[in-house]
Amino acid sequence: MKPRKIKDRIYWMGYVDWDTRLFDSLIPLPDGTSYNAFLIEGSEKTVLIDTVESQFAGELLAQLDNIPKLDYIVSLHAEQDHSGSIPQVLSRYPDAKLITSPKAKGMLMDLLRIPEETFIIVSDGETLSLGDKTLEFIHTPWVHWPETMVAYLKEDKILFSCDFFGSHIATSDLYVSDEARVYEAAKRYYAEIMMPFRNMIKKNLDKITAYDIAVIAPSHGSIYPRPSFIIDAHKDWIEGPSKNLVVLPYITMHNSTKKMVDFFVESLVENGVSVEQFHLGVTDIGKLAMALVDAGTIVIGTPTVLAGPHPNVVYGAYLANALRPKAKFLSIIGSYGWGGKTVEILAGMIPNLKVEVIEPVLAKGLPSEDNLKALENLAKTIAMKHKEQGFV
Repeated sequence: MKPRKIKDRIYWMGYVDWDTRLFDSLIPLPDGTSYNAFLIEGSEKTVLIDTVESQFAGELLAQLDNIPKLDYIVSLHAEQDHSGSIPQVLSRYPDAKLITSPKAKGMLMDLLRIPEETFIIVSDGETLSLGDKTLEFIHTPWVHWPETMVAYLKEDKILFSCDFFGSHIATSDLYVSDEARVYEAAKRYYAEIMMPFRNMIKKNLDKITAYDIAVIAPSHGSIYPRPSFIIDAHKDWIEGPSKNLVVLPYITMHNSTKKMVDFFVESLVENGVSVEQFHLGVTDIGKLAMALVDAGTIVIGTPTVLAGPHPNVVYGAYLANALRPKAKFLSIIGSYGWGGKTVEILAGMIPNLKVEVIEPVLAKGLPSEDNLKALENLAKTIAMKHKEQGFV
């Protein structure tokens, strides 16, 4: 794809990846993604903000064919999906200086073996004059690595936000045209990547919203011509209350746990509680992460395998612990054959979750009438606690 004009002497460059379906060998990409770089031609200096994955370097270099001189490369974030092509760009423009944050310098030297003399380090709030255009660098640590920063183009009121406000989506649209579609992609992106750091992200969100921003240009996904759309969404995901929602990741082996899950879901619905149910053998893990953004309660459903939880449930618990959702309550339901320590093992796996644990319900074999009654009581307890918290 050729460079695309954003404003006078400001261009999108990069690569739209329609085909990749897994990011970092971990994160599902149902809609592909894009790797966005941005070229700014000032009256005196020219700068490239971020690059692309190294495997797509040829595309970026072709887009730079008509750029005779590059004075600066800005690395907002050291992760290779943004920094991977820096060595190739520096090879073409050996006099260019690499601008980054103090913490990113060491990372880029380690990850890409970039020589130390190439770097210019910028402090929080430092500016760079391009002649008639001025970039201000704003440190935004833990969005989502410790070295991250964003860049604000003062004269054009454009925030180049790198992973902040990103969305994994491949599209021919330079600007967001379908906000509903982008909302889901951005929420998935936030849930999978940003949610563990939401307390730091809140501070950085407060920091950047002090600026007069007309356009947000992230390094994944389309450009936002209406910044309030994505800023308000992040405020809700970070600060908004949990919802009257139970997220129920589960797996079953001989359908005893499935019978419990089915009965429990029906009981929750009868008590006015919404449910999102995820079979961990087949689910899109990104959908589970998105649901966790809003969950008031997490209930894990598992059979017992070799005296402990099913391995797929272990993975689900590990994921929830890593993502640190703002849910207030947690419980466990499931079946066992002769005994085990399923509850103890799972409880020990979620130290990051600041939740109240509600009494689990475990059945020996098929659920008995007493087990079903306990599930009814669990549903009623969750409904009561949600009402007390004001979840809607």
